[in-house]
Amino acid sequence: MTALPQERRVVTAIPGPKSQELQARRTAAVAAGVGSVLPVFTARAGGGIIEDVDGNRLIDFGSGIAVTSVGASAEAVVRRASAQLADFTHTCFMVTPYEGYVEVAEALAELTPGDHAKKSALFNSGAEAVENAVKIARAYTKRQAVVVFDHGYHGRTNLTMALTSKNMPYKNGFGPFAPEVYRVPVAYGYRWPTGPDNAGAEASAQAIDMINKQIGADNVAAIIIEPVLGEGGFIEPAKGFLPALSKFAADNGIVFVADEIQSGFCRTGQWFACEDEGVVPDLITTAKGIAGGLPLAAVTGRAEIMDAAHSGGLGGTYGGNPVACAGALGAIETMKELDLNARAKNIESVMKTRLGAMAEKFDIIGEVRGRGAMIAIELVKDRTTKEPNSEATAALAKACHQEGLLVLTCGTYGNVLRFLPPLVIGEDLLSEGLDIIEQAFARI
Repeated sequence: MTALPQERRVVTAIPGPKSQELQARRTAAVAAGVGSVLPVFTARAGGGIIEDVDGNRLIDFGSGIAVTSVGASAEAVVRRASAQLADFTHTCFMVTPYEGYVEVAEALAELTPGDHAKKSALFNSGAEAVENAVKIARAYTKRQAVVVFDHGYHGRTNLTMALTSKNMPYKNGFGPFAPEVYRVPVAYGYRWPTGPDNAGAEASAQAIDMINKQIGADNVAAIIIEPVLGEGGFIEPAKGFLPALSKFAADNGIVFVADEIQSGFCRTGQWFACEDEGVVPDLITTAKGIAGGLPLAAVTGRAEIMDAAHSGGLGGTYGGNPVACAGALGAIETMKELDLNARAKNIESVMKTRLGAMAEKFDIIGEVRGRGAMIAIELVKDRTTKEPNSEATAALAKACHQEGLLVLTCGTYGNVLRFLPPLVIGEDLLSEGLDIIEQAFARI
């Protein structure tokens, strides 16, 4: 495996001719409902670079949506997964178990917040992890209601679509959805009516009041929240909000679930984003960054809650596949060895400095926010009214793509540019990517 040169290179239009040929084949063979941000077909990827079939090298500010945090071909992930592939690809843990699954569960018990006894169950995707967290919480509490938040995203299965707050493209036309799901406000500081300083206290009071009045705390099995809301726009709930909800859950026998699928595994400069305010969740769901790009997810939590489901009640054919478990152990090894929490904090300081300077130059930038290597800018038509500017967001993303920088958009209003560079990206590529963003702002 030759190392991929860590430099941007644009040799054709993007997408190039070979990508366009593949796109024609894809259109004929792949369902139209499966979208792509940028139809360049990848040949190789690693570090901070994606190389396409036409020989273009793009700077990667997406990490496969926060998946390839250790890079897309990390040595330890490839080494461990390759060795496992040679031994066996699968037995099904529910048929004959294997050590890798147990090792991942042990690592999760060590890394997740809190020093209580913990257990884990492994699955394939983030949506599966969230769905199983709900099953476990219901089994433990013998209650049914689930509370989620404005701007939250939790997946694409029927139950997790019900938990997700954004209609297009996730829910439109796919109902009816699972019952007993209730949505309450979140402390979105930038858009809170009385200002960001009041958002934490006011939003938590509102949310708790709605739970008490509309549902009854005694009927709630679980409160589920992303400690940094991903798809909703990289919203950091205002300070005080998460601790207030966590305390309310504890006082009322409700299972508090932190959905760390996008924010976990060093992405925010800590192993898990909920550590920022010292919140210790009862259950934590993980996926994305866990296994260096291999499909794996987990629910980890208090042993007595995790053990509430009856034997045989949790599982799945591929859940905790041995190759994926090997990849996870390689990813965790890399995170520790390279201190990727420190790398994430360094990415934050570089990006926030540059983006903050851009915000002074370009009125269209309403807010720069986020933590670690999970940074976003919200674009508005007017800083006073804060009217979302989705058109400019789309135009900026397109301008970046043309120059060989992969960026993603998000946000309930489609007006947020989100940056999720691999945590191993070189500082030169990071700076070059920011140059491209600044030039794109100057052009639109």
